Amino acid sequence: MAGLFTDSLGLYISIPFCRSKCTYCNFASGVYPASEHSRYVDQLIAEMNRAGDWAKGLGLDLPRRIDTIYLGGGTPSLLEAQLIARLFGTIREAFAVDGDAEITVECAPGQLSDETLGALVAAGANRVSLGVQSFVDREAKSSGRLHSRQKVLDDLRRLRAAGVESVNLDLIAGLAGQTLATWEESLSVLIDCGVPHASVYMLEVDEDSRLGREMLAGGARYFAELVPTDDTIARMYEIAIERLDSAGLKQYEISNFAKPGRESRHNLRYWQRRPYLGIGLDASSMLQEQMEEADGCGAPYVLRSTNTDDLKAYLEGSIGRETAWLSPERQHEEAWFLGLRMNKGVEPQDLRREFGDALVDRALESAARLADDGLLRWEEDAVCLTARGRLLSNDVFQEFVEGSLQEHSATGR
Repeated sequence: MAGLFTDSLGLYISIPFCRSKCTYCNFASGVYPASEHSRYVDQLIAEMNRAGDWAKGLGLDLPRRIDTIYLGGGTPSLLEAQLIARLFGTIREAFAVDGDAEITVECAPGQLSDETLGALVAAGANRVSLGVQSFVDREAKSSGRLHSRQKVLDDLRRLRAAGVESVNLDLIAGLAGQTLATWEESLSVLIDCGVPHASVYMLEVDEDSRLGREMLAGGARYFAELVPTDDTIARMYEIAIERLDSAGLKQYEISNFAKPGRESRHNLRYWQRRPYLGIGLDASSMLQEQMEEADGCGAPYVLRSTNTDDLKAYLEGSIGRETAWLSPERQHEEAWFLGLRMNKGVEPQDLRREFGDALVDRALESAARLADDGLLRWEEDAVCLTARGRLLSNDVFQEFVEGSLQEHSATGR
């Protein structure tokens, strides 16, 4: 059941280096000198080696068993082979990695050298996520991507030749200049690639991104005037669900599609509220301490933590973690808005066992109102988003968040 205490851990490692910055991106990543790569890996290793002591200082026993690893970014494939080897050497020294662990690495098409690919395979990487975003070259270029369709196809061939069959391809609906016709083209190429997993994101233009600032200013840089309307983006998303489903890639989460049994095990941890440790710049962690009873219910104590997003500070050894213990009320909110992201939805009876009747009954009142609005539906024993609810998911999730609830400080539970 989601949210239950477990003795295994997912490991997320942030690699913030990029060869170019996408126009829509507001992540803690950027273009930095290659000379910083080695210093950064030094700090990752130091943080990993101290993670157990950090957790112990908060009264937590950090599980040693790792069953999923995810290198995200940024562009982890920019690391040289010897840095990959050092990093995974430390992971296997610091933790007990399951023999069948899912080990995912994000790669930018055209930015994975033969040497780095060899090092990743030697380290046990068995899943790669390629940030394609569009198979239409002019759309990729206008958003700051450096690859072409052919580079993606070449990398896919190289990955398969190296034994990496589990590949995810990302697409973004709503890129500048994108039309329904070019969106159909990208979907067709993705389907023809025969990958077992795809991610489809509707463009959300953040005001802190270059594209967002330009759109707010009413300018034309970064092709801001060519960004499709919200209605067009929504239609692209609906088309993607239809096309991918017909190709055997079933939607299992708002943005994720997979062939049966090929879902991302690491990302499922987030939505199922199972513990993970984040290492590196702007990386987040969620750790649990199992208690027989916490504040009158069966929920474990949960700690959420986020590292600094200041690269200079991190390279100087300052992790700058912001930490907070989550109250049972806050955990209950998360159980709803994370669980509803998945197509299978939320089972209220599971939440009653974890959080008690009072919180769940209040949430079900909100669920009933949302069902009347056509945003939620009941399917057997679960509450799920409708197709319209997925398009308006942020509004749905807000219904389950009570802003007045306060999280416990990290110095007391």
